[in-house]
Amino acid sequence: MNIPFRYTLLFAAFAAAVAINANAAERHHHALQQAEFIEPESAGLPHLSALSVLVLNQNDGQPLYQKNIDMETPIASISKLMTAMVVLDAHLDMDEMLEITQADVDTLRHSSSRLPVGTRLSRGEMLHLALIASENRAASALARNYPGGKDSFIAAMNRKARSLGMAHTSFEDSTGLSSNNQSTAADLAKMVQAAVRYPTIHEITTTGNYEISSTGRVKVRYKHKQNWRSVTRTVAFHNTNQLVRDDKWDIGLSKTGFINEAGHCLVMQAKIAQTPVIIVLLDASGKYGRISDAKRIKEWLEQRTASKVAAMRLDRISSN
Repeated sequence: MNIPFRYTLLFAAFAAAVAINANAAERHHHALQQAEFIEPESAGLPHLSALSVLVLNQNDGQPLYQKNIDMETPIASISKLMTAMVVLDAHLDMDEMLEITQADVDTLRHSSSRLPVGTRLSRGEMLHLALIASENRAASALARNYPGGKDSFIAAMNRKARSLGMAHTSFEDSTGLSSNNQSTAADLAKMVQAAVRYPTIHEITTTGNYEISSTGRVKVRYKHKQNWRSVTRTVAFHNTNQLVRDDKWDIGLSKTGFINEAGHCLVMQAKIAQTPVIIVLLDASGKYGRISDAKRIKEWLEQRTASKVAAMRLDRISSN
């Protein structure tokens, strides 16, 4: 029996999706088997869904909570923090206009984008979209327009990682779409420590919403023919981390990430209970698991600080 070609394509796409999910599930199961869980120093911390966690006190560099911090895992769009640092280190013209081309289209995972081929934006705008909305085409264009092209850009990413002491980290692309972009929670804490020192990264990653006016080409169909014409449109983008729009948080840096192999990831630098901390959450459960984990960490740290303050007051009272 001859199967129509369109059904063959549909079956192939379905089989590929099943294979990706199966690989992700197998990796997650293997990680659970190999995981070395380390309990926090203080009791009362709620259960966190993330498979790998590190909460670091920036004042003294001491971990407040850690779980599987040396487990190597794909990091998805967390990679874009390194992309941003490499772009900024090169001191390129941020007003230079870059164009989204077919080379920036995701042919690996076929992820969606709101930047059609032909869109022209400044390098600075591309950086905003890569960090705020995690736009893969923007991150790709930034690497493609780097001196020496994408290969030189990836080499610079890996050199930067080594210079930061990220011994268990490797990058294969600027977007994080490749599951070969891998790191550990311990290494990512080093990357966040470095990235938050860049005022531009601090400003961009803590921006809740961002609008662009882009010029691009669209295909217009007339009665008997079709043609291209230039159009300008305004598009609003929202930060992929909803916590940056929450007034209860004092966030200095934020980046999310997701591919099937990595799960839902989040890194942040924030001030909680007057203490600057770095939070790394890798492979959290479900779309909102990383947000719930972050909120539980914040609540725990605030309660922990309140308990210490209360204990100090009691000591002063008893000593008098």
